[in-house]
Amino acid sequence: MTPRLAFTEDNAMRIAAVERAFAPSGKSLAKPGRVLVGEGRLLKLCRRSLQPKMFFLFNDIIVYGSIVVHRFWYKNQHIIPLEDTIVEDLADSLEMKNQWLIRTPKKSFYMSAASEKEKQAWISHILECREQQLISSRKEPTTSFAAAWIPDRASDICMRCADKFTVAQRRHHCRQCGFVVCNSCSKCRIVIPAISAKPVRVCTLCFNTLLREKAEQAGKRSSDGFDLEMPMYEASSDEDSEEGYDMMPIQWVKP
Repeated sequence: MTPRLAFTEDNAMRIAAVERAFAPSGKSLAKPGRVLVGEGRLLKLCRRSLQPKMFFLFNDIIVYGSIVVHRFWYKNQHIIPLEDTIVEDLADSLEMKNQWLIRTPKKSFYMSAASEKEKQAWISHILECREQQLISSRKEPTTSFAAAWIPDRASDICMRCADKFTVAQRRHHCRQCGFVVCNSCSKCRIVIPAISAKPVRVCTLCFNTLLREKAEQAGKRSSDGFDLEMPMYEASSDEDSEEGYDMMPIQWVKP
């Protein structure tokens, strides 16, 4: 389907419309052979609550952002290469229906669709596009993925030392394991190349583990640090909370 759509005027106009919606801070999305496969509003589980986000699936990337004015203005654009993405189907929980997980080396997060049918449509389209992208790019699939953050409300105590969270004892997240931890248990900072070129917050346990791995790798290689290729991602700004959410049908392109 996508090869026939890649050079159509309709596809070019739809991609241009997405670019305009993310202006002026969004990145250019026009690229030879790129096809906008589908779009729709989904719920994304952030650290404090479920938030509505606008998602766009292309044949080679996923783009999403916060909704300011639906169909006219989005912000906090995030771009994820499909070859660095896997999706996992999940059973319903008490708090989230029709949920599934998007995993990438930089960030992993839980999603919720309006219905089981829409969830399965997203999963199947992403998997199909990812498979085609891996074949065309001849790249090896990514095997290392970031841990999904555990929501703040999931624990009233630090998941390392069991101290109770209070107004003064704030919640933090370890970027390596995703646990909700207190400040005392997450004072360490270390560079995790897949997540950030700058040191990020990690819990003490993960810090010690990463240091041991770094020492082992240094013993095998002459280069210092994590000798890993850093995936290229666009934007990493904090996502603002938004009020109100009206679920709309997902729109998929027709051949």
